[in-house]
Amino acid sequence: MRLITLAAGAALLAAPAWSHGGHGGLAERHQNKPTTGALPTVGRQWLPGDHHIHSEYSADYEADPASPQTAPIPLIGKDGRYSITRNAQMARQFGLRWMVSTDHGGPNHSKLNYEQAWPEVNKARAAVPEMLIFYGMEFDTPAGDHSSLIIPFTGDEREQLRAIESGFSKREPWPQDKAWDSEGRMIDALKLMRDQKAPPVLIANHPSRSATAPFAWGQYTPAEFRNWNDTAPRVAIGMEGAPGHQAGAIKPDGSPDPTGNRGGYGRAPTLGGFWDSMLAEGRRWFITATSDSHANWRDGGNDFWPGEYSKTYVQARPDHADIIDGLRSGRIFVTTGDLVSEVEVIASSGNRKAGIGGTLSARNGRPVDISIRLRDPAAPNAAERTPEVARIDLISGPITGPAANRSTDRAAGTGVIRRFTASDWRRDGEVLTMTYRIPAITGPLYLRVRGTSTAELEPSADPKGEDPWADLWFYANPIFITVK
Repeated sequence: MRLITLAAGAALLAAPAWSHGGHGGLAERHQNKPTTGALPTVGRQWLPGDHHIHSEYSADYEADPASPQTAPIPLIGKDGRYSITRNAQMARQFGLRWMVSTDHGGPNHSKLNYEQAWPEVNKARAAVPEMLIFYGMEFDTPAGDHSSLIIPFTGDEREQLRAIESGFSKREPWPQDKAWDSEGRMIDALKLMRDQKAPPVLIANHPSRSATAPFAWGQYTPAEFRNWNDTAPRVAIGMEGAPGHQAGAIKPDGSPDPTGNRGGYGRAPTLGGFWDSMLAEGRRWFITATSDSHANWRDGGNDFWPGEYSKTYVQARPDHADIIDGLRSGRIFVTTGDLVSEVEVIASSGNRKAGIGGTLSARNGRPVDISIRLRDPAAPNAAERTPEVARIDLISGPITGPAANRSTDRAAGTGVIRRFTASDWRRDGEVLTMTYRIPAITGPLYLRVRGTSTAELEPSADPKGEDPWADLWFYANPIFITVK
């Protein structure tokens, strides 16, 4: 599974350094502020997690044909299969430190979440205290597909989610109401979230799933994501760059399924350039990778357990609040198959430094040095393999400001400025280190780093039946460089 450079049916990008029109009031408190990003910091560490996990409360629904005006009955355990506690136990087994329980909705699902799912989240917290568990949902996004909604860990999380879901989840009302499925309603939802006392984080899930062809758009569009990010840049922070269901080409006995699709989206693989088009605007729009776990491949499903294959690492202290801050600030890298377990990218100019998710202010005409350090673990992954990093790419593009065409999904100036292989880095046990110098900065730009276990120079579409463990990638979120 490739993490995408840009998603033409699914987008990756970061919230804006400016906004197209102000909202004033509480919104001003939630604008993105330049930070130094993921620099080595006492108390913070790379914590792996997963923000897209389904439990038995992702229900199917059964209508009563004799009473069409009566809301369908939720069938517990028919879509998502496992308890929240079981998900947490398996996440712990596969090395995660944090997770979000994200059940999608349906008619009156806010009541199901409030009365049944939330108490089970607290039971899971007690049963697996090592796991930092967030309450949330897979929001049925008005005028879109699904989104991970992550509620901050406060005493008000139960009421906060009910207010959002009951008022805006497009599948909530019965009878169905098409008026709930509009972008205007989504913008209203984001305004509510933005102005809450503890604003949630919202990440667009599987953005290419509804696309009908490669490099086409479906329910999500580039303009839609830009509108989200303009409205609530500290809430709508990005998208899944690597969707779940990556075990779709594995049979229950572990053998390959030659007809199986990794990711489960056979019509349109997640490829393209949308992420870079957002970064070229200076938007803080970040990418993640998740399991989208419903049913494990060993049980006949298409999914890996949380952490078994994909991990989203956040640089944070081991507490809920700092994980939320790390997500909002882009202190994130993602990996598949445990290809890497630490990634450090530092850009420096003079005595100034910035790490992943951060902003470096450099003087015009001065050099910028980039240091890349990562850990290529010697321990076997969940497939009992020990993959090695074959290549690392340093990618850069100019920041050109707000796009004239808000539907654009390309960044023409972006490209790989340096490819590193084993002859280019220094190895010290598990740690690989390499450096690169930009001789003179003359305008604002961004940098990001990716790596792979493969020989592919650019990510390509996954063929049916592909072994996911033979196709591993990692992606770090960007560093932004301004010029003064």
